[in-house]
Amino acid sequence: MALDTWLIYLAAMIGLSLTPGPNTLLALTHGALYGRRKTLFTVAGGALGFTLVIALSLFGIGALLQASATLFTALKIIGGAYLVWLGIQLWRAPAPTAGQNDPGGHRSGYSLFRQGLLSALTNPKAVLFFAAFLPQFIDPERELVIQFMVMAATFALTEFVTELLIASFAQRTRAWLARSGRRFNRTCAGLFMLLGGWLPLAR
Repeated sequence: MALDTWLIYLAAMIGLSLTPGPNTLLALTHGALYGRRKTLFTVAGGALGFTLVIALSLFGIGALLQASATLFTALKIIGGAYLVWLGIQLWRAPAPTAGQNDPGGHRSGYSLFRQGLLSALTNPKAVLFFAAFLPQFIDPERELVIQFMVMAATFALTEFVTELLIASFAQRTRAWLARSGRRFNRTCAGLFMLLGGWLPLAR
């Protein structure tokens, strides 16, 4: 991949990472609930999930989803149901506190990593987006695998840094969340459930 092409791709990936979505919202809520250090697991899971999504897109799954309306609908329903489930879990979660004690201390790193991973993998729109978007940057005369590695690593790193900054911001607002944390939880939970309800219906 030529340097000028990569710089354009990097700028596009930064813009995409800043666009609100399920993983961005997950980083925000986990940062507030569990702190930045534990949210590293969530962010890492999301980065890995998106890397796998890019791989699936580049190697033909995106085209398969476009060709099979039934498969695409099934994936949308699964993804939507998972987001609704995340919303229910967050609705029932304890409010963040301003103290040093971690209110989410009982949550394992593996559990947070899995949530980040599944949130990325169960979003079929990401597969279709990358299937349509990434070919714009592929040089057919260069090695596909190397280009995939560059594009996947660039997006994974961009997404990781962006979500970590969001989690850090959420952790710094714990004093405010201690006063209105229950409303924050339920607002984010409502957004998760709205996303989950909208995803299967969206064209």
